[in-house]
Amino acid sequence: MPSPLFADHSADRPPERETVEALITQARRLRGGLDAVRESTVDTSLATDPQLRWQRALCDLAVHHLDDLGGHLDQLREGLPTESADDLAAAEPPAAPPEPEPEPHERGALLRRVGSAEWNLLTDEVSWSDELFAMFGRAPADGPLTLDELPSLVHPEDQDGLATMVTDCLVDGRPIDGEFRIVRPDETLRTVHMVGEPVLDADGSTACMWAVLRDVSELRRSQQAVRETRDSLHRERQIAQTEHRLAVELQEAVLPPWRGSLRFPHGGPVALDLAGRYLPSGTRDLIGGDWYDALQLPDGTTLMSVGDLTGHGVTATSGMAMVLGALRGMAVAGHRPGPLMGFVNQLLDTAAQPALGSAVCGRFDPAARTLEWAQAGHPAPLLFRGGTGRALDPPEGVLLGATSGASYTQHTEQLEPGDLLVLHTDGLVPRRAQGAAAAHEGAERLLALAPRFAGTRSAQDCVRIVVEEFGTAEREDDACVLIARVGG
Repeated sequence: MPSPLFADHSADRPPERETVEALITQARRLRGGLDAVRESTVDTSLATDPQLRWQRALCDLAVHHLDDLGGHLDQLREGLPTESADDLAAAEPPAAPPEPEPEPHERGALLRRVGSAEWNLLTDEVSWSDELFAMFGRAPADGPLTLDELPSLVHPEDQDGLATMVTDCLVDGRPIDGEFRIVRPDETLRTVHMVGEPVLDADGSTACMWAVLRDVSELRRSQQAVRETRDSLHRERQIAQTEHRLAVELQEAVLPPWRGSLRFPHGGPVALDLAGRYLPSGTRDLIGGDWYDALQLPDGTTLMSVGDLTGHGVTATSGMAMVLGALRGMAVAGHRPGPLMGFVNQLLDTAAQPALGSAVCGRFDPAARTLEWAQAGHPAPLLFRGGTGRALDPPEGVLLGATSGASYTQHTEQLEPGDLLVLHTDGLVPRRAQGAAAAHEGAERLLALAPRFAGTRSAQDCVRIVVEEFGTAEREDDACVLIARVGG
């Protein structure tokens, strides 16, 4: 309902019907495009993925805004003068296919969201639009509510705020612009936004008050959903960042601290020259359970191991820390590689957080120059000698944690001075193939480096060659490599 306050004001030139029709067409096209975006956000993981929940909430909020815009434009068009058919025929170019009209129930719902009211303080007359009756769930036969009666439908927590707005308008002449909740007769709760102004008489006193009220319940619910999903997404990201930092710190604490070459035994002729490197995945946020390790044992032999636990993040790195600690402890206690793999399998099988993993473990005897080794579903070590390379024949061994009571056999390989051993995990190459094929591809590319390895002087030089070959690859997973050169 227009305000009498503007009765003496010169009216602005009303918008042309063509302009309004064009705006309505644009709004409908935007609505159709937004529907397509909403459909693209529908996913089976919507309930668990905070990013998708936040995107869907934003789409729903945009839908409410566009629906309100469409309803207001429809109201504006209904208030425009109708042009004659001859005028339209002369002014309009050939018409494009018309945009589909909104469904009657949808269009009616949009129009019912906005109503108007006027309270005359001089005559005590009150007038409400039909839309306002529908908004408040009140039958027109019951009549409109006076300003004194209006708080009876307002939520108790919002009654003081409404009273302040009305008092400021009637006494101080301030415009009304605020929200309050109403409790309809059917006990449903709605949020209403009211804007209005006082109408002054010739003496400057308030003669009446008019207001336009808009049901913003769905809009506020959508905004609340956006806030909640945004906060949830923020919390998830903070948790992910914290877990990533913990995973990195745990990995750095567990993996060997030495950089460059490591030579065993300490303080005597070098029997074994070692170097290793961890290569992160193409997505650095994915910290996995890969490890490499070398340890001189009390009897003078050297423990070498590489492995990989499934998963990423703190769970994977903490599991890796547990396995690596167990490997070291049992090797120091004198267990051979085969039985040692069996104990680690039992450990993973009975752990509070069961996991699968693969590993290769070797024990090098510098006096006999022999490598005693076992594996658990892992790529075999590669032996380079005389400018060529080959994979060692693997003993039997299933994945760690795959089955209870699994047994692991071990093989012994006779080594010679100058031999080079390369132990690696299967994440070195992008996984164009899966399973054994992916491991085979990585081994073939490593074996092709035999001529370059032959020209090196240390294990560290060989590691640099591996990093040059594989360090820039877009790997889906992280990887480790451990290289040992047998001394003379």
